[in-house]
Amino acid sequence: MVAITIRDMGRHVVRRVHPAIDALNHLLWPAVCDCCATAIAHADQRICRNCWNELLACMAGDYCPGCGRDASRHAIIDNRCARCDGTRIEFDGIARAGVYENVLRDLILAFKFRDRTELAPRLRMLADAALQGCPFSTEVDIFVPVPLHWRRRIERGYNQSAIIARGLSRLAPIDTDLVRIRYTQRQWTLSPAKRRKNVAGAFAVRKHHKFSGKRVCLVDDITTSHATLNECAKTLKAAGAEKVFACVIAVAVPDGQA
Repeated sequence: MVAITIRDMGRHVVRRVHPAIDALNHLLWPAVCDCCATAIAHADQRICRNCWNELLACMAGDYCPGCGRDASRHAIIDNRCARCDGTRIEFDGIARAGVYENVLRDLILAFKFRDRTELAPRLRMLADAALQGCPFSTEVDIFVPVPLHWRRRIERGYNQSAIIARGLSRLAPIDTDLVRIRYTQRQWTLSPAKRRKNVAGAFAVRKHHKFSGKRVCLVDDITTSHATLNECAKTLKAAGAEKVFACVIAVAVPDGQA
C-alpha cells in the first residue's frame, strides 16, 4: 500500500513539473519555424501554419510515374506522359514527394547546403510517404542512395541522399556498392545536354556487389533532367539489377520547360 502511494505521488509530481519545464524551455529557447524562422508553439511540430500550407501545396496533384513531373492521371498512357514519351528514361518508375518550389525547395537547400541536418526526419517522412503511395512500393529489394564523389563528401560533410535513405531502411536494406568514380561539375549550372555528358561514366559498382537479379530503388533529394538517375540506373542494370526505380523528395522543371 505504501509503495503504491509513493508511486502515485511520484506520478503526480511529474505531471506538475513537466508543464513548468516546457514553459521554461519555451521562454529560454522559443520555438521557431524550420522554414521561415517565425515563432511558433511547440505543438506546431517545427513548421508554422503558413509554411505547412505551402508545403502541402507543393505536394498536391498527380504526377507521371515515369518521369515524376506534374501530369493529369488521364494523360498517362503506359505509365508515361506526353513529356517523357519518346525520351529515354533508364529507370522503371519514380516516386516523388512534391515539386521543387517554395517551402519544399527551401527545406532541401537548407538541408543540403547549410548543414541543417536536423531537417532530415521531416524529409525522410516525405520520402517515406511518397514511396508508400507509389505502385512499386512493395517491389523494392534494396535502397541505393545516389553516391557523392569522396571529394564532394568531404566538402559537404555528409551525403544527403544517404541520410534520407536511412528513413526507408525498415522497408528494405541499404546498399552502398554504387560509387561515384569521377569528380563532376555541379549539375545545376549546366544545360540538360551538358548534364548528361557531365555524369556519363561517372558511376561504377564495387566488386562482389549484390545487385544481380535485384529490384533496386535509387534515393536522391532532387532530380531535374534525370541525367544522374539515368546514369545510375544504367550502371546498376549493367551490373545485373532486374529493375531500378527512383524515390526523390522533389522534381524540378528544367528551365524553359515550365
